[in-house]
Amino acid sequence: MKTETYNPLDMLNSQEEVNAYLNLAFLDDDPKVFLLALGYVAKKHGMSKLAQESGLNRESLYKTFSAQGNPRWETLSKVLHCLNIKLQTYA
Repeated sequence: MKTETYNPLDMLNSQEEVNAYLNLAFLDDDPKVFLLALGYVAKKHGMSKLAQESGLNRESLYKTFSAQGNPRWETLSKVLHCLNIKLQTYA
């Protein structure tokens, strides 16, 4: 039986849905939840394309979204900008 990698982004059909998905992940108490979710979005976009658009190294992007990733805000900001992600805080 052949299996495929699951990417929850396959179920999201618009930029608004992607933004909502990441905003919910951002609100989680565990920051790794947000990094994992952003990693899914980045992989769906294409790491090589994202590296080229952001000016970041492709290998460092993979490391950023790995289980051991601990990215700087500057890196996250560039990635969010390239992916057209708008984070919102809720009071």
